[in-house]
Amino acid sequence: MCRNIKTLFNFDPPVTEDEVRAASIQFVRKITGFNKPSKANEASFLAAVDEVAGVSLRLLHSLETTAPPKNRDEEAAKAKARAAVRFGS
Repeated sequence: MCRNIKTLFNFDPPVTEDEVRAASIQFVRKITGFNKPSKANEASFLAAVDEVAGVSLRLLHSLETTAPPKNRDEEAAKAKARAAVRFGS
């Protein structure tokens, strides 16, 4: 999975549409191999991003959990600590 696509479910505050769109762009980039599509492919690329974002939002809104929401700052700190161990920084 692309490292730039982050988990978006069960956070406080909840995910925003901008975050879902950013993850959708990363997903479509990954599967197409395009960082930026050509003019000929731009409409298809953007349509795919819109569809992935829409499906993702519906999915996130339909999911249920009994777990307490994760704190974004705490999760970011954990990720930073894992990266420091992994990459030695």
